[in-house]
Amino acid sequence: MDGTGQAHDRAHNRQLWSLVNERFTDADAAARWSELDISWGLFRIPDADLGLLGDLDGLRVAELGAGTAYFSAWLARAGARPVALDLSAAQLGSARRCQEQTGIHFPLVEADGAVLPLATGAFDLVVSEYGAAPWCDPARWLPEAARILRPGGRLVFLTNSVLAGLCVPADEGFAGEQLLRPQRDLYPITWPEGGTEHHPGHGDWIRLLVDAGFVVDALHELYPPHHAATHEWYDIVTADWARNWPAEDLWVATLPG
Repeated sequence: MDGTGQAHDRAHNRQLWSLVNERFTDADAAARWSELDISWGLFRIPDADLGLLGDLDGLRVAELGAGTAYFSAWLARAGARPVALDLSAAQLGSARRCQEQTGIHFPLVEADGAVLPLATGAFDLVVSEYGAAPWCDPARWLPEAARILRPGGRLVFLTNSVLAGLCVPADEGFAGEQLLRPQRDLYPITWPEGGTEHHPGHGDWIRLLVDAGFVVDALHELYPPHHAATHEWYDIVTADWARNWPAEDLWVATLPG
């Protein structure tokens, strides 16, 4: 994609997330900031159950595509030193309000995940819960994530599963039990009522991570716990669907020391 196309996608996605913030995430932000434990994804699977992040005390962390930055707030409570970056000024505005309400402060930066205004080798950990992974071309944001990590630093990010992308209707509604589009059409895909997203297949993710300099440690295909309910407004998959097929992929990679 050329520079004009990339700029168009950024503007499109920024506009979309301003609308999402107005309708959903601004009202949701304070509740998410008040949660005490770190969790992942639509069904809030505790990181303690997955054992991914480990001891965060003192770690320098960059969160890419932070939205209202609740994940960075959780990291700060755990002793980390986060920087939260997002393309949407509206989302970051909600994060600033939550900082004033909670007294939890860390830098909030408006930035595209493909061009990070951060120093090379400055971070121990890069995280993204949805954020950059679906909304920014991984051929561009993964090299930037590698650049800002120190040798031995880790990348942990969550995105939609490829299967969910294949089964979600183009107009609206939850994923069904039929494949609705070719897998190659997911990287990228522009939804009629949404933004431009990037959902490479697993083989492409591995290639892109390796090309950026990472060693792939793990891919966790997430399933909701039995008590989990369908997300209140993120209408991509139901909890019942996600108990049968993984709706989310959680990747872990390391930059060699």
